[in-house]
Amino acid sequence: MEPSPTHSGPDFGLGIPLSSIPDAGVLPGHVDGTPVLLSRVDGELHAVSATCTHYGAPLGDGLRVGNEIRCPWHHACFNLRTGAAVHAPAFAALATWQVETSGSQVFVRAASSDDAPIPSDAAQPCPQHPARIVIVGGGAAGFAAAQRLRFRGYAGTLTLLSADRDAPYDRPNLSKDYLAGSALEDWIPLQPQAFYDEQGIDLQLGCEVTALELDARRVSTRDGAIFDYDALLLAQGAEPSRLHLPGFEQPNVHVLRSLADARALIAGITGATSVAVIGAGFIGLEAAAALRTRGLDVHVIALEGLPLGKLLGDALASHVLGLHRAQGVVFHSGCQATAFEDGVLLLSDGQRLRVDAVLVGVGVKPRIALAEAAGLEVDGGLVVDECLRTWAPGVFAAGDVARYPHANGLARVEHWVHAERQGQLAADNMLGAALAFDVPPFFWTHHYGTDIRYVGHGRGWTTLEVDGSPADGDCLVRYFKDGTLVAAAAIGRDQALLEIEAAMSG
Repeated sequence: MEPSPTHSGPDFGLGIPLSSIPDAGVLPGHVDGTPVLLSRVDGELHAVSATCTHYGAPLGDGLRVGNEIRCPWHHACFNLRTGAAVHAPAFAALATWQVETSGSQVFVRAASSDDAPIPSDAAQPCPQHPARIVIVGGGAAGFAAAQRLRFRGYAGTLTLLSADRDAPYDRPNLSKDYLAGSALEDWIPLQPQAFYDEQGIDLQLGCEVTALELDARRVSTRDGAIFDYDALLLAQGAEPSRLHLPGFEQPNVHVLRSLADARALIAGITGATSVAVIGAGFIGLEAAAALRTRGLDVHVIALEGLPLGKLLGDALASHVLGLHRAQGVVFHSGCQATAFEDGVLLLSDGQRLRVDAVLVGVGVKPRIALAEAAGLEVDGGLVVDECLRTWAPGVFAAGDVARYPHANGLARVEHWVHAERQGQLAADNMLGAALAFDVPPFFWTHHYGTDIRYVGHGRGWTTLEVDGSPADGDCLVRYFKDGTLVAAAAIGRDQALLEIEAAMSG
């Protein structure tokens, strides 16, 4: 987990000069020790709590863009006037505070007891809204869409069908703190059951949708239930790729995608001393770090000579590799697994590794079988337009499954925040907004206390520029494709990365 911020700046309860509040930006401070932000919005003074409701980041270190403040850690956005959570990964609003002016002095007195209002650009309830909305998939996109619909004032029937047996949870944590043992399972659910009850969201768990009838506008489940819809969001996400090799059907060979997978892996390494991780992408390396934190001997098997090198470049990727090696992780590069027999993992270069368990982290595949069987357009994902609509009336897609227009082509992105933001936009558009999705992807990865944050579509970059030193915890890498900035990664340069994201968003 990230460290908790402490309050700093003036005590607004004691009063500050009116002239000290900037016309742009924000002024961080506190009221009796509680962090608060003061700002001018359209000539009026407003105060909101200064701690992000996602992971507790200090918003005073973030970036103001128009009437929003953007979180420095995970790029959530909040309205400075109302405190409303505008963009994921935060969903809960900031508290608002009462501001009083006396002559040339400004005082922040107390937190307001009112809930944050629905923003002025919200789609208010109207007869043209679909009466019944069904969401298939209980991951990032599905949850974000359901929450957004109620936040926007949607009052119709809302059904969330999830094949997962656990209510929507914080998936990025599964390979980080939860696997390391530093985050309790009670912290993993995004909301308690009471949230779905209060919001009138019919959450159906362990519910596998097996058929989609576009003409009849209904979906059917494996247990025979039928759900009619006026608008439908397909957000089934992706499933982990598996290796069909001798011995890989054994119970001590794991994947890591769901909370159930994480539970099985944690139970499976009880009493173990060594684990092999096959694959050196972000999930594989995060899992390697978490398992090493538990004190296990960890071997990583990767075809790449420099894991993450094609995405991050040599400087940043070498730094990540060095962090793992310094913690005792053993890398086996340029080879692949061939079998797992009697506790021995066989590699293509002839090595034999005695390990107690194997974790396969070789990527995921979008769950598109349902859409393909229904006749929707599929091309490495479920094809949608710029508004995340399929060709079928009333049918949208979001998250890992969606392949959407980007840079004169199509893109499919497997990042948590990206999926949440697509779910939010799909919800807006189901209510008639007709907004185009043009948000750059963002993700973060954590390795032994080092956080790398990344924004943009970087695959296929042709040149890069490195500013600063990864080893010093102060680094910004810009990635260019044929002279155009397409992505950036940062360690300790949160403000700069937020500025790049804002510029990419236009």
